[in-house]
Amino acid sequence: MSISTPFIKRPVATSLLTLALAMAGAPTINVSTNLPGASPETMASAVTTPLERTFGRIAGITEMTSNSSTGSGNITMQFDLDRNIDAAARDVQAAINAARGQLPATLPNNPRYRKQNPADQPIVVLALTSGVEERTKMYDIADSILNQKIAQIPGVGVVNIQGSSRPAVRVLINPTALTKFDIGWEQILATLTAANANRPKGQLSDGQHTWQMATSDQLFKAEEYRPLIVSFRRGAPIRMSDIATVEDSFEDRRNAGLANGKPAVVVQVFKQPKANIIETVDRIYGLLPLLRASIPPSIDLSVIVDRTTTIR
Repeated sequence: MSISTPFIKRPVATSLLTLALAMAGAPTINVSTNLPGASPETMASAVTTPLERTFGRIAGITEMTSNSSTGSGNITMQFDLDRNIDAAARDVQAAINAARGQLPATLPNNPRYRKQNPADQPIVVLALTSGVEERTKMYDIADSILNQKIAQIPGVGVVNIQGSSRPAVRVLINPTALTKFDIGWEQILATLTAANANRPKGQLSDGQHTWQMATSDQLFKAEEYRPLIVSFRRGAPIRMSDIATVEDSFEDRRNAGLANGKPAVVVQVFKQPKANIIETVDRIYGLLPLLRASIPPSIDLSVIVDRTTTIR
């Protein structure tokens, strides 16, 4: 008997099996990178390609695709169906660590990976709203508190934060002032880079003990950037405020969320490929009281999408 005979004789069962496999999806991990200001070509050659070479040594990858755009890059890896997604994630993290020395020193954060199934939609969507707090603060709370707690729930694969972005300082250069003071872009970049150093300063030793000295010189507010000295002309300092408008803002001003007509930060929760959707959603609901207790009372946390309501 041919191996295909049972499937030919049972077309309905075969169709259901095919559908089930399609819904299950292959174990998938997405790696995202961020290098503000870099062109797509720079992202591809300096960031995406070195990572792809390192990821190529991971066992069980059946397909790897990537795309690079201005300031960001994404690499998606699909694995064999019998490959454990958690073990694959550990291999991906190890590969990221191994590739770090090949990536630009100006990369603000290490590449991040997410376990996901591209065929899935979010199983739960939460919304943070407030009549008092700004979106940037709600985003920071969602990213630093809720993200970590929800990601630890068994069955959760990806937690995606939308609707705003992290706080950032914007330096809007005045080209006329650059020409007036004969200052180049590279001088501005060097000044900003030096002002955000965060590295060891040296060591102290008494012959028996050694202490590592380290301080953080990172700046976080516009008012801290404005007095920075970029250069000197005729003995007088040229400060950042002399050649640019420096303002408190956030990373992506085009990212703005709404929930029921109110400004909101949205938390999308995706399940792992083989996780039971109902059990995973129940665990999320069970964690809601703890999540609400961990954020300021001025912020409301509500469920706006629940994919299990139609299948329970």
